[in-house]
Amino acid sequence: MPKKSVIHEYKSDEKIRINKYLSDSGICSRREADRLIEAGKVTVDGKKAEMGMRVLPHQKVCVNGKKAIYEDELVLIAVNKPVGIECTSDKNNPDNIVDFVNYPTRIYTIGRLDKNSDGLILMTNDGNIVNKISKSVNAHEKEYVVKVNKKITDEFITNMSDGVEILGKMTNPCTVIRESNDEFRIILTQGMNRQIRRMCETQGYKVISLTRVRIMNIRLGKLKSGTYRKITHEELDELLRRLKDSVN
Repeated sequence: MPKKSVIHEYKSDEKIRINKYLSDSGICSRREADRLIEAGKVTVDGKKAEMGMRVLPHQKVCVNGKKAIYEDELVLIAVNKPVGIECTSDKNNPDNIVDFVNYPTRIYTIGRLDKNSDGLILMTNDGNIVNKISKSVNAHEKEYVVKVNKKITDEFITNMSDGVEILGKMTNPCTVIRESNDEFRIILTQGMNRQIRRMCETQGYKVISLTRVRIMNIRLGKLKSGTYRKITHEELDELLRRLKDSVN
């Protein structure tokens, strides 16, 4: 796989903001990194870190005395998450996806897929790519195949496509395609909590199964449930092209 500099757009001799360094190391978010720095819990080469300072990738950065392991190698994998596995890194949760995948280096999910849904979830060690894909303002496509409890009507397709009110706001217009009497395909560019299930409920439908089959240009394909694969070079090149102007 290519080096992480492809994503981060910096070189090994180029200084990085320390909160970004900690985020890219998988320690915490940038916001939490700032809080840890303010609390005096972060050191660089043995000295207390300062807010906004920049560091080199090879410098020794520690949080609470523990060294942050900065990964030079980009990890980006596609996982076919089964129903019952939760998209959390909380080790206290016996169904957490990190332990389930058991990847040899630290990785975390890009966005979420609820416990009762299955299908494609991307996992990485790169905080920058997580932000660019996950932020709803970037309007990146995610595609799902959904089975419901009764016959799908033209009115259902129209209403779901135009947008419905959930959680006190209207959903964005989206693409909805009938696949069979009780199954449809939907392409979203936003990610509200349990959005598809809530949208269906407004129309009097209950979701029986929900599978994510695509995130941007990455497709689930024939990947078996409970397994993962590395993203190909071609997929990564196209993904980076689409992410080029995305907000981080």
